[in-house]
Amino acid sequence: MGSVFVTRAVPGDALDRLAEAGHSVDLWSGELPPPAADLVAHLATADAALAMVTDRIDAQAIAASPSLKVISNMAVGYDNVDPAVAADAGVWLTNTPGVLAETTADLAFALLMAAARQVARGDRDARAGLWKTWSPTGYLGTDIHGATLGIVGLGEIGEAMARRGRGFGMRILYASRTRKPAVEAAIGAEFTSLDGLLEVADFVSLHMPLTPVTRGLIGARELSLMKSTAILVNTARGTVIDQAALVHALRAATIAAAALDVTDPEPLPASHELFSFPNVVITPHIASASLATRSRMARMAAANIVEVLAGRKPINPVNAPAMPRMPLT
Repeated sequence: MGSVFVTRAVPGDALDRLAEAGHSVDLWSGELPPPAADLVAHLATADAALAMVTDRIDAQAIAASPSLKVISNMAVGYDNVDPAVAADAGVWLTNTPGVLAETTADLAFALLMAAARQVARGDRDARAGLWKTWSPTGYLGTDIHGATLGIVGLGEIGEAMARRGRGFGMRILYASRTRKPAVEAAIGAEFTSLDGLLEVADFVSLHMPLTPVTRGLIGARELSLMKSTAILVNTARGTVIDQAALVHALRAATIAAAALDVTDPEPLPASHELFSFPNVVITPHIASASLATRSRMARMAAANIVEVLAGRKPINPVNAPAMPRMPLT
């Protein structure tokens, strides 16, 4: 039937489903992403790719892959592939929406709590033998209940984050490309401008996709608008924040803390200054990393491939409007 290049081992039964559909699986066995040359070499003979957000598949790689019909990203985001470039080559680009919002919001709220209540710092100190005694002034954190949560980007994940905040009795503000009256009615979220949100929120949680507009969206000016007691949480993409500006803001105590599941680059070098701040929590891009969710993501990515290689439209197309030449059954 078809040859599918899978750029990393995935959990669950996704690869079995590809094999059951009659496709051969070319699995990259390394723990790290395939280097650029290897990626191009494997794509060159593939009919489909089950790819990760770490796999940058550019115009040259697509042009060198004459049999390629679909790039199935095991992620909601697809900033590693240009949808228009793929469409121009007659290649479907797909993603995995709707299965990771709740899991990602769980992690985002966990980061918020860890930064607010100094969980990571307390754990580090306890392990290092720095915990000498209980102190009435030690590890004083920020209350979450009754605080104001500002959500930037109210898509599926942002909405899930808002529900968690409402469960803690938080006031919910949001800034988004489009207003969401249904969400406002359901949980009492308040629509506002980005600047207005930054000026008021005790916690700012980022949930927007990476686009040319959102790249560097939170820079020096935006950080200067935040309260000096505010905490910034990012589970979107590392480059939606100007990281140099964030380091400066933390050094100058412009904001109180940051909790980051995504950085620029990834992985962040151990020598990076962000690791030197005791008020910064950093996790290795694990927002969707539950066994159940990652298995569902892989299964959905495989299903998109099965559909395209059968001559049908994929379940979750990203570049469908630009694909008029694709024959469908």
